Amino acid sequence: MMSLLKKLVGWFDDRFPLMDTMKEHLTEYYAPKNFNFWYFFGSLALLVLVIQIASGIFLTMSYKPDAQLAFGAVEYIMRDVQGGWLLRYIHSTGASMFFVVVYLHMFRGMMYGSYKKPRELLWIIGMVIYLVLMAEAFMGYLLPWGQMSFWGAQVITNLFSTVPFVGPDLAILIRGDFVISEATLNRFFALHVAAIPLIVVGIVFVHLVALHKVGSNNPDGIEIKKHKDANGHPLDGIPFHPYYTVKDAMGAVVFLFIFCAIIFFAPDMGGYFLEYNNFVPANPMKTPEHIAPVWYFTPYYAILRAVPPLFGSQFPGVVAMGVGTVIFFFLPWLDRGKVKSIRYRGPIYKIFLTLFVISFLGLGWLGTLPATPVYTWIARVLSVVYFAFFLLMPWYTKIDKTKPEPSRVTSH
Repeated sequence: MMSLLKKLVGWFDDRFPLMDTMKEHLTEYYAPKNFNFWYFFGSLALLVLVIQIASGIFLTMSYKPDAQLAFGAVEYIMRDVQGGWLLRYIHSTGASMFFVVVYLHMFRGMMYGSYKKPRELLWIIGMVIYLVLMAEAFMGYLLPWGQMSFWGAQVITNLFSTVPFVGPDLAILIRGDFVISEATLNRFFALHVAAIPLIVVGIVFVHLVALHKVGSNNPDGIEIKKHKDANGHPLDGIPFHPYYTVKDAMGAVVFLFIFCAIIFFAPDMGGYFLEYNNFVPANPMKTPEHIAPVWYFTPYYAILRAVPPLFGSQFPGVVAMGVGTVIFFFLPWLDRGKVKSIRYRGPIYKIFLTLFVISFLGLGWLGTLPATPVYTWIARVLSVVYFAFFLLMPWYTKIDKTKPEPSRVTSH
């Protein structure tokens, strides 16, 4: 049997670089030996991507992108399709958990300086994935055709109409009509199930290739390629397989335990994962009392509402929301620090990073609430703190007193 297996692998290898690919990207890819808890989230993001694609395929088999039938199709999936309720909850929970692991993955990069040289392009590719995921989530948000889906999409698409000169035409292009209608539903369905997933998978592949080119960062921010043994292997590295495949498998088990607990015991997560208004069919003639996007968009929505209108136009808020999203792209050039890892950063960076996290979480909470005068002023203060983290970074990272980096990675 072993001889037959070797012949079969050899036959494949003569026609496709199977073993060479496995060696380059798995068995002989050396990763730093001091990975910690924060390095689970990259592989978890890949796991959730697979879950979303698989569950989405099965959901499309029973879903109908029709304004008269879409809400009923979701109810049909929940009530009559065998295991349909489970598929729907897997997909809805997966959407939120995707952003949970992506946000934690991004935060790890900010803590350990994973955007600094030589990983600037790797960070930019990762941020492109983040923006495409936001588009994917926005398109999918309309498909249940509930009240919050309909009016949330109405609010977001109307924001594009505030862009000077091209705004109204841009909004019509996105909607496919003058208002949210069946044309919008069909357009978003096609983009959500076909076009954007293909883009996501392609960019994720590019992201992994770029990662394996420059190598993984680590909690010390030390480049392990600087110290190699006689065979050319990093002294501070270990093969990704079997060491980190086992480690990531353990992380996946814990994650899936939490994932399943949410699915079976709290799939709506108190209205954050599945809003209560979305269990009501979309009604263009009745606006909900309070319209808010799903939780992973609310920090930027709070920034939008915090900026006062100019001449009756909400365009300044739209600009602030857009800048708040794309400013992450410039982190490699805003950070002037001499070290990468937060372990060796000075107190100023740690304070600013803590304030940034507080502002992001605070804005996310405020974005779910009605825009009262008090909440609006709190959102303005938090928005200033949010942007100060980025805009003042060239100054405070340059003057911050840092600790000397070790020449080799540490084990703590």
